[in-house]
Amino acid sequence: MNTHDPYFAISQSSTIANNTGGWRLVKPVMDKQKCNRCGLCWSYCPETAIAEDKDGFFVILYNYCKGCGICADTCPRNAITMEPEGRTDTQLKGTERQENV
Repeated sequence: MNTHDPYFAISQSSTIANNTGGWRLVKPVMDKQKCNRCGLCWSYCPETAIAEDKDGFFVILYNYCKGCGICADTCPRNAITMEPEGRTDTQLKGTERQENV
């Protein structure tokens, strides 16, 4: 696929091709005890950042998750919670923060 093709810029495959997990400030955390394996999180994830494991549970692919929270919002059992990523703005931007004096 040509990376200059407009389709590439808006398709889900662009997320798969790029590690975008470093963008988020919060991350989804799955509680397998609450999960009923309905797959709503998987079907609603706009980044295809959720996959099914060999036991039929769904796991977050953190390298591709942007932390939008749609999976947590759609989960009927509240098995997904959004938690702070634990990174600072400086780490996310790769530059030092400038304080106004």
